[in-house]
Amino acid sequence: MTLHKVLKYLALVIGVIGMIFLGRIIATGDTAIKASADLQGSHLDPYMWVAYIVLLIVIVLVAIYVIIGLFRGNIKNTLIAIGSFLAVIGIAYVLSDGTQQILKDGTTLSASGDHWVGAGLITFYILGGIAILAMVLSGVKKLAK
Repeated sequence: MTLHKVLKYLALVIGVIGMIFLGRIIATGDTAIKASADLQGSHLDPYMWVAYIVLLIVIVLVAIYVIIGLFRGNIKNTLIAIGSFLAVIGIAYVLSDGTQQILKDGTTLSASGDHWVGAGLITFYILGGIAILAMVLSGVKKLAK
């Protein structure tokens, strides 16, 4: 049996289990779920466990195929891409500043936490700008041909 067939049947089984749990949640109703949200054995727990298991399977499979791809492909290009990404994070960290913040719920966010949040936002903006620039340049190149 090939891996494709095994994964297809596994996805089918997980989908059926998920549909059963979803039907159970829908049959319970909103008010009962909201009332039992604090209880340990709520109706959402099995559905969440299916989601956790699917997430774990996906993460493991992605990790396996990434490692296999690293050994089959050009590891130099992969290391350059990882280094570039780390450089963007480093630049974003240097550009951001952190100050202690009081949140809406009354808790405080440390200066270090605020610094990392700012670095994450700046990283997103830099990578988004690079992606937009790459799409524009690709479009211009196609029009030039």
